[in-house]
Amino acid sequence: MTAIPEIEASADPARNSRRVALIVAIAFFMQLLDSTIISTSLPQMGASFGVPAVAMSIGITIYMLTMAVFVPLSGWLADRFGARNIFLVAIALFTLASLACGFSENLTEFVAARAAQGLGSALMTPVGRILVLRNASKSELLNATALITWPALFAPVVGPVLGGFITTYLSWHWNFFINIPLGLIGLALVARFIPGDREADPKPLDWPGFFLTSAGLACLLCGLERIAHPDDGVLPTVLLVAAGIVIGWLAVRHLRRAPHPLLDLSSFKVLTFAISTLAAGTIFRVAINATPFLLPLLFQVGFGMSPVDAGMMILAYFLGNLGMKTVTTPMLRHFGFRSVMVVNGIIASASIMACAAISPQTPQALVVGLMLIAGLSRSMQFTALNTLAFADIAAAQRSSAATLSSMLQQVAMLFGVAIAAAILNLSQIARAQPALDLVDFRVTFLVIGVIGLVASFRFLVLPRTAGAEVSGHMAGNRKLNFPIHRRVKFHLRLAPWCRACARRRDGANNC
Repeated sequence: MTAIPEIEASADPARNSRRVALIVAIAFFMQLLDSTIISTSLPQMGASFGVPAVAMSIGITIYMLTMAVFVPLSGWLADRFGARNIFLVAIALFTLASLACGFSENLTEFVAARAAQGLGSALMTPVGRILVLRNASKSELLNATALITWPALFAPVVGPVLGGFITTYLSWHWNFFINIPLGLIGLALVARFIPGDREADPKPLDWPGFFLTSAGLACLLCGLERIAHPDDGVLPTVLLVAAGIVIGWLAVRHLRRAPHPLLDLSSFKVLTFAISTLAAGTIFRVAINATPFLLPLLFQVGFGMSPVDAGMMILAYFLGNLGMKTVTTPMLRHFGFRSVMVVNGIIASASIMACAAISPQTPQALVVGLMLIAGLSRSMQFTALNTLAFADIAAAQRSSAATLSSMLQQVAMLFGVAIAAAILNLSQIARAQPALDLVDFRVTFLVIGVIGLVASFRFLVLPRTAGAEVSGHMAGNRKLNFPIHRRVKFHLRLAPWCRACARRRDGANNC
């Protein structure tokens, strides 16, 4: 199936790809900021609605469930109706739902608005990636991916701090109203600058695949989210996770046999995609996503810091995330994906484990330095993973690959938080103490760091040239890419063995 252009793209492909990526990044930032900003305002929202603060967690749960249900459908919708059109609908729906959240007067209205937000979010993330993939050549993919990655690094760090400030000095309503100008700007930029396309022969909707995939993902994500709340009971959590795994297995079985599957699983046959999303990538994302969850708790519960002081420490972590952006592309170009992801993964994992060694008595300069290193290495690994995932994906696989990547990242995000919360709770139970202590955080950081370390060595299965067309790695060796007969003569002058064909030098003709 080929894409039919609807709007002529910019005359400069590189400029157009950067512009598309920047516009998508604005939408991603709005979405991710909203996902993290409300966590600090739940008590105030509960008081406003006349319900306990714990009851407000349903707003987060319904958002996650709606997103899990409709994420698998996003790729098909983009192919059927055009990625740009679906992206416009996603931004508009998310913006209107944010307005409805801000004007909600009771819990029922808020839950309905959050469900609509979840639908917009489900369409926004994978379809945004599809737009970037369709408008960026392989040589521009690294820069484009770096642009759409920064919201995932920025929003989870700044969201709670900004949410606390808005809730304290304004009101919780503005946590949602802040999305309105961002959404309007995003709509205008998408309509003006992003070219549209649609599939010439869209496939029919795979209803069984949709129901199985959505149900499995929803059960699994709900189960993982409940791990962080052990007071809710162990049995429902186990049943949800088990149901998610079983239904997910049935979904995979169906997708492999269906004539027109909702999701094309052939992307997993591509080594770079499989490693960076399903295998080592998912495992390492567990460590990456656990760290922002653990750090605020470490500083406030373990160190006894105020929320403001803890926020300042997290700010150093955020600055490290941003600081690596200008370095990532040259590093990948010079060393290649495999070397960077192994070495940087080891550094990132070591920085996570080093968090177990700090205490309230540790000099603040050392703590800030550690936060910077952790943020720098996290940023580089995040960008490398997201770029390598699509380095070798064919045009026909892009929609399914973007959807699969989004689904797996959601699982990794919740799994990281769930694993961290579970280790904290198990450590506390093992000590038979009523409250968390610094030693519980030390155990958790060490375990999370080991998980990242194991995943880092897993990247060694990649060939040295993995993603070279995207990163530009090995470009300095292009002088060797001359015809075979010239390369043979070149090697004959260097050694008695021809390294081009591994035969002994007995004359150029025999080589």
